[in-house]
Amino acid sequence: MSAKPSKPKSSFVRIVGASLIGTTVEWYDFFLYTAAAALVFNKLFFPTADPLTGTLLAFTTYAIGFLARPIGGLVFGHFGDKVGRKKLLVLSLLLMGGATFAMGLLPTYAAIGAAAPILLTLLRLVQGFALGGEWGGAVLIVSEHGDDKRRGFWASWPQCGAPGGNLLATAVLAIMAATQSDEAFLSWGWRVPFLLSGVLVVIGLWIRLTVTESPVFMAAQAKADAREKHVPVVEVFRHGWRRVLITIGSRMAENVSYYVITAFILVYVTTGLDMARTVGLNAVLIGSAVHFLAIPLWGALSDRIGRRPVYLIGAVGVAAWSFAFFALLDTRSSGLIILAATVGLVLHGAMYGPQAAFFSEQFPTRYRYTGLSIGGQLSSVAAGALAPLIATALFQRYDSTLPVALYVCSMSAITVVAVLAARETRGQSLHDDAEEPTRPKTAQAV
Repeated sequence: MSAKPSKPKSSFVRIVGASLIGTTVEWYDFFLYTAAAALVFNKLFFPTADPLTGTLLAFTTYAIGFLARPIGGLVFGHFGDKVGRKKLLVLSLLLMGGATFAMGLLPTYAAIGAAAPILLTLLRLVQGFALGGEWGGAVLIVSEHGDDKRRGFWASWPQCGAPGGNLLATAVLAIMAATQSDEAFLSWGWRVPFLLSGVLVVIGLWIRLTVTESPVFMAAQAKADAREKHVPVVEVFRHGWRRVLITIGSRMAENVSYYVITAFILVYVTTGLDMARTVGLNAVLIGSAVHFLAIPLWGALSDRIGRRPVYLIGAVGVAAWSFAFFALLDTRSSGLIILAATVGLVLHGAMYGPQAAFFSEQFPTRYRYTGLSIGGQLSSVAAGALAPLIATALFQRYDSTLPVALYVCSMSAITVVAVLAARETRGQSLHDDAEEPTRPKTAQAV
C-alpha cells in the first residue's frame, strides 16, 4: 500500500522548505571553501612561486575534507537509523556552520606560518564530517514524509540545496571581488562570506527545529523495539552491499562532472585562459540559478517515466557535453562560457534530481540512512574529492583540456553500468522492509 503524507499539505511543504534551507546553508559553507581554494587559499595559505602548484595544494586540503565524509556518513547514518533523522540534522548544521565561521577568523601563512594551513585542514575535516551526515538525513526526512507517486519531485528539493548553496557562495564572493581591489579582497574581503555563515546557521537552525520526525522511521522504530536490537552498520554490509556499490557507481559521473563544471572552471578560466576571476564566477552563478530550477523538473519527470531513464540522460549527456564545454571556454567569450556552465549543470541535474528518491528507494528503513550515507559519501571520496585535483593535474601535465573531457567520459561509463544494474524504483513504498522490497505494479523495469 502506498504511504500517504502524515501531515497536511501546508505542513509537508514546511518540512520540504526546512530541509531545503538547511541543506542550502550547509552546501553554502562547503562550496565557499571550494571557490576560496581556487581563488584565495592558494595565495594566502599555500604561497608558492607557481600558481598551479599553489592551487593543487589548496585543492588537496579541499580533498581532505572529503575523506571525513564517509566517517560522518557512517556515524550520522548509524545514529540516524537508531534515534531519528531530525536530531542528527540539527547537529550536522551546527558543526558545519561553526567550522566555516572559524575559517573566517583564521590567521594566514604570513602571520603564523605552517600552523595556518594545518588549522585550515582541521576545520575542513569538521566540514566534511558534518556534510557526510547531512545529505542522507536531509533527503530522507522529505522522502519519508511524502507519498510514493510524487517522491521524485518532492525529494529533489533538498537536492536544490547544492546549487542554492553554490549560488549563494559564488554570489557573495563575486560581489566582494567586484566591489574591492585585489589587495583588499585578499587582505580581508574573503573573510566576510565565511563569517556570514554564522548568521545563516542561526536561520537554518530556527527553521530546521520545526521539522517533525519521519513517520516511516517512527513506524520502523516501533517494529524494531518489538524484536532484537539491530546494528545498522552491520546490516548494511551484510545485506545491502550490492546497493551500496550501485550508489557509489551511480554518483561517479554526477560528482566528477559537477566539480569540473563548478570548481575546475575557476582554475581554467583564471590560470589557463588568463581571464578575470569574475568571468568564471559569473558563469557558475548563472548556471547554478538555472540548475536550481532544473533539478525539481528532472525529479518530476522521474515520477512519470522512471528514475533510471532520467538518470541515464544525465550520465550520457555530461559525457557528450564535456567536449563542447571546453571548446566554448576556449572561445574566451563571456556569453559562451556562461552557456557552457549552464548546459552542463542542466544535464547534471538529470542525475541529481531523481537521485534522492532513487537511492532512498534502494534501502529498507532500518538501515536506509546508513546505507544511503555510506554509498553516497564513499563516492564523494572516489569522485568529488579527486575531480578538481585530477582535472588540474591533467591540464598541468598535458597543457590540454582533452584529457579532462576523457576523464569525465570514463566516469560516465561507470555510472551507466551502475544505473543499468539497479532496480527501477518509481512508486516504491518506503514502508517495505523486506530484504528485497517487492516491486510495485506501477514500476516497470526499463
